[in-house]
Amino acid sequence: MNIEFFYNRISFIILLVFGITLVIQLIYHWGVFSKVAFYKNKRPHKFDSELEPVSVVLCARDAYEYLVELVPVLLNQDYPDFEIVIVNDCSDDETEEYLKDLERREPRIKPVQLKQHLNFFNGKKFPLSMGIKSAQNDLIVLTDCNCIPTNDQWLRSVVNCYGRSTEVVIGYSPYSQQKGLLNKLIRFDAVQNALLYLSAALNGHPYMGVGKNLSYRKELFYRNKGFTSHYTTPVGDDDLFVSQVATKKNTEVLIDPDNAILTWPPQNFRQWMRQKSARYSTVRHYNARARMMLSLFYASQLLFYVSFIALLCLKPAFAIVGGEVFYIPILAFFFLLRFGTQLFIYNKAGKRLGGKGLLPGLIAYDFLFAILSPWLRLMGRMKIGTE
Repeated sequence: MNIEFFYNRISFIILLVFGITLVIQLIYHWGVFSKVAFYKNKRPHKFDSELEPVSVVLCARDAYEYLVELVPVLLNQDYPDFEIVIVNDCSDDETEEYLKDLERREPRIKPVQLKQHLNFFNGKKFPLSMGIKSAQNDLIVLTDCNCIPTNDQWLRSVVNCYGRSTEVVIGYSPYSQQKGLLNKLIRFDAVQNALLYLSAALNGHPYMGVGKNLSYRKELFYRNKGFTSHYTTPVGDDDLFVSQVATKKNTEVLIDPDNAILTWPPQNFRQWMRQKSARYSTVRHYNARARMMLSLFYASQLLFYVSFIALLCLKPAFAIVGGEVFYIPILAFFFLLRFGTQLFIYNKAGKRLGGKGLLPGLIAYDFLFAILSPWLRLMGRMKIGTE
């Protein structure tokens, strides 16, 4: 068999890029994401006597419609001692009246009414700080108004993660499954993002969490002066704070699909893009290791597709037995190797993260995000969607 090498420099360089990005992507999937895909929760369940009091803290701004669904489910949690601190952040709807009525009827509800915004604090960092300050207990569990626990065991699953040295518990909140392409894109993005930050935490390098399902100690919050190191950034009350305080020794990960907390997804593409660009705006504040991990993943994801398409369009870098008939099948084999790996890992991870129904369109979603991610990072740097 004769192997003839064409001295087409461009094709050969692109072929090298394709090979390198393929290897990088395989390393991410097998070496990093597999931590979540094959995760097994071996923590023993705590008895009621071992469960310390908890303060659930959430902020509400014009969220009356969400609260009337969420609050009864939170109150129904099977947990011996907890309170619910709800910060009304200058709402113009019926939130204030609803919370006052709840306070009269339910002693576990503790409303915090804010009447005006502070100019030097942006986003929900000030109301969240006031909620944490008002909490009676050291163990804080955070969520959002547009979330809802799937059953009455959610609080137990969070607190079961706490050990002697634990100060932070990083959880995950899947988006509810609905009809439509947008919903599938949102849920795919959530799974991919969770694979990155949960795997990093399981590898001993936590860099972010999500405020929909996050817990830390009040003492840790005050020891690190709350959000003051990034108070001018409108977002980041969850990921920037975790990036600041979480370590290998004090952080645990919560992956429990049976006791999850669902998030209602954005209802239109524009709203979702603004949320994504706002999230990307905080990346530059992460530590160097986290920034490198994210940049390498997204760059290799994009270059993998770009180089593959370019190789299909350009003159091949080599041919076997004097012809080009084997070139396309070889490229297809390595493309399918990466896709098959992703399919396997995402299938395993999806069962643990609640990402059902995403596999049929996996390659299309992955390709789309390879294109979207650089644009969203640019929007984040320009602070589009963060105001």
